[in-house]
Amino acid sequence: MATSNSVTRSSKLGPEERAAALARLKDKELDILVVGGGIVGAGSALDAVTRGLSVGVLEQRDWASGTSSRSSKLVHGGIRYLEQLDFRLVREALIERGLLLQRIAPHLVKPVRFLYPLKKRITERVYVGAGMLLYDIFSYTGGRPPGVPHHRHLSKSQVKKLIPSIADDALVGGITYYDAQVDDARYVSTLVRTASFYGAHVASRVRVEGFIKVGERVVGVQAHDLQTGERFEVRAKQVVNATGVWTDDTQRMVGERGTFKVRASKGIHLVVPRDRFQSAMGLLLRTEKSVLFVIPWGRHWLIGTTDTDWHLDKAHPAATTADIDYLLEHVNAVINVPLTREDVEGVYAGLRPLLAGESEQTSKLSREHLVGHSVPGLVVIAGGKWTTYRVMAKDAIDAAADALDGRIPPSTTQDIPLLGAEGYQAAWNKRGKIARAFGLHTARVEHLLNRYGTLTDELLDLIKADPTLAHPLPGADDYIGAEVVYAATHEGALHLEDVLARRTRISIEAWDRGVSAAPVAARLLAGVLGWDAEREEREVAFYLKRVAAERASQEQPDDESADRVRLEAPDIASTV
Repeated sequence: MATSNSVTRSSKLGPEERAAALARLKDKELDILVVGGGIVGAGSALDAVTRGLSVGVLEQRDWASGTSSRSSKLVHGGIRYLEQLDFRLVREALIERGLLLQRIAPHLVKPVRFLYPLKKRITERVYVGAGMLLYDIFSYTGGRPPGVPHHRHLSKSQVKKLIPSIADDALVGGITYYDAQVDDARYVSTLVRTASFYGAHVASRVRVEGFIKVGERVVGVQAHDLQTGERFEVRAKQVVNATGVWTDDTQRMVGERGTFKVRASKGIHLVVPRDRFQSAMGLLLRTEKSVLFVIPWGRHWLIGTTDTDWHLDKAHPAATTADIDYLLEHVNAVINVPLTREDVEGVYAGLRPLLAGESEQTSKLSREHLVGHSVPGLVVIAGGKWTTYRVMAKDAIDAAADALDGRIPPSTTQDIPLLGAEGYQAAWNKRGKIARAFGLHTARVEHLLNRYGTLTDELLDLIKADPTLAHPLPGADDYIGAEVVYAATHEGALHLEDVLARRTRISIEAWDRGVSAAPVAARLLAGVLGWDAEREEREVAFYLKRVAAERASQEQPDDESADRVRLEAPDIASTV
């Protein structure tokens, strides 16, 4: 590994790199310490370190284990915000969408086509069409092409050809438009690795349990390494609180009243097989409360989302049977062969961190973000949406930089691609040759390129050294053994759950939620992380308990019951 004074460091994020990062965090005062390893915390770390600042990041669980891995997987401007006349937010998000698609992460962010079904022949087509035109215009205002085609009007017969499964009485025509999609958890882990590559000291499974203050000023945090049990202090000139739905809890540790309050809104999604619904594109549907998406996702569809207040456990929000039935009811209203509970492969629930306002309905709370210096030495960033994470991170580090001595350079992240992005298109163009050289199916190489970009070379090296790593995992044919090993050696995965739920999406994509893959994946991880047989068995047992608790919670009628059942599976940190 290169020294911390090098321009860049190793792109690996394994156990050795974690140990080295912790040693540096204990040893020196940082310019910036970021608390929270979701999309905004990871983005803040990259923003700060690429300005030349010394940076650390602490995350109490796994990277993106909260909100940032449980989104709709969309990078979008937000069609519904046009109706709320929030033009600034839509324009900002569309500019970011183009940047992510074309410059920052073309290997991870991909265009996706949607249909907006029309129920009225003239008035609705004019009204929605005007909104779509405005959406397209905003996407061109960032000084570069948007990276996706513009919207188109379709007749009913054209829609039926493209979407054979749509019900005959569901529409009189439609408008198609494009947004983008992303594997949110994979993006965050790549973002963290990129920050580490540029010199940030990053460590997951480290819980911040208090703030260190000198007078009224925050000068660091009290940290607890959940892997080893060690407690230590980390000193920093500025601390950035990027803890999302935990913002209010973190603020209380400072002993000060928060500058602003965050409300958690629960959104759930269903995963169903692609063959249950014949369509060449996704759907955007209006509901009485909000909007609902049917999103193409590899060999699956994602259906979501709900929008309800959540006041229970923030780490493991639970979906209820009522949530699931709500989504199925609304989708079934527009398709000709209804979906049933038996069609649902996976379910996941996440929490949006919404800035609390006067509205009682979470769907009407602000998706704007706010930055505040609640006490000297502590910057708080809250609110916002996944798509605009880079702007949020820039604003947070701008606020922190203002309080540092000397002139701090401006943000440069609009020009910094994530690891794996450079050369991606060239690698994609020769994917057939790569497949032949390694004896793999071209579809397998495409899968790897769209998850790792040009870092795919590192996985191919693993396969060359051990050809058995090219074998698919049981019950999860899309993923191979090399991806499990790589998750631990290069992507900061420390537990079986990290791999099955976030480095891959086996926990929501496999019919058995990863039960068959768990023992095989645990054996591979044991070889990399040095687990003995007892530890290996514990990791599998924990994962199976998690799956059972999630399944049982999804049979409960209300949030309280679902939360109680879900929490019967202990958090991994308390079991090892």
